[in-house]
Amino acid sequence: MQLTDTHGRNINYLRLSITDRCNMRCFYCMPKEGIVSKGHDSILSYEELLLIAETAVNMGIEKIRITGGEPLVRSGIIAFLGKLSAIPGLRHLALTTNGLLLAEMASDLYQAGVQRLNVSLDSLDPRTFSEITRGGDLKRVLGGLEAAEQAGFPPPKINCVIMRGVNDGEILDFADRTLSHGNSVRFIEYMPAVKEEGWQRYSIPGEEILQRIAGRYTLEQLDKGPFAGPSRDFRIPGARGSIGIITAVSGHFCSECNRIRVTSTGQAKGCLFSDAKTDLVPWLRPPDREGLAEVLRFIVSAKPERHDISQDGYTHKNFTMSQVGG
Repeated sequence: MQLTDTHGRNINYLRLSITDRCNMRCFYCMPKEGIVSKGHDSILSYEELLLIAETAVNMGIEKIRITGGEPLVRSGIIAFLGKLSAIPGLRHLALTTNGLLLAEMASDLYQAGVQRLNVSLDSLDPRTFSEITRGGDLKRVLGGLEAAEQAGFPPPKINCVIMRGVNDGEILDFADRTLSHGNSVRFIEYMPAVKEEGWQRYSIPGEEILQRIAGRYTLEQLDKGPFAGPSRDFRIPGARGSIGIITAVSGHFCSECNRIRVTSTGQAKGCLFSDAKTDLVPWLRPPDREGLAEVLRFIVSAKPERHDISQDGYTHKNFTMSQVGG
């Protein structure tokens, strides 16, 4: 079975947020004081999240990525992931984390059936990392990357939001890392979630990032795998790892978008930067599988052709990435 939207795109990927809480305060993701966490009754239970996942897979979703907030801060996540990985027809289960708790949990995550990890890492310099995350410990994240491979995972993908004047001086440091480490480092253009005057000052186009790397290294373009995301991927000849560029602002990849997302409070969205959302709770309390399948089909059919972010601005309402699931 295939889920196809009105623009002919095959929708086979669900991003499922399980919490809005996080143990970091990255300045581009949430305010310094954090956010007002939703009450216990507002956050979907694991049973409700599992019902969404099972329904989506029965409809044609093949890949699920667990996000947050920081998903590893939610109690009981390992048992939940074990149930997710056992869903018949689910071909790929991934998880995105900031890595702070990864060293302690990597082995359990692997045993639960998670197949791939993405780790958010915006700096290899301890001071810069602490400034971006407002107090995060770089050593713990790097230790988590090592622990993941020791547990049996393929080298985690590294998600790096590049911001001019903040961490763009490390572009070549991250490229260097791929020579000796098997990670895929994906450079992500800064995307504004909260309206901010002059946000473009942080934005560096993907082509400029590539040009900086190409000034030192030859780059070979790589073919995408079956569950690849929106990045264009390259490798320095002889390198263990690879380099990806995600150009959400300068070069829309919306024509290839294959995902829908559900927030931890049950709000389903066809596009991260669309204000349109549908509350799934009425079909979860009490459970209504047929009704839930129908509303998920509506989300797919109503998926917009593209978002409206560009260097000239955007129109979506303010939100924090931690509340939507990135």
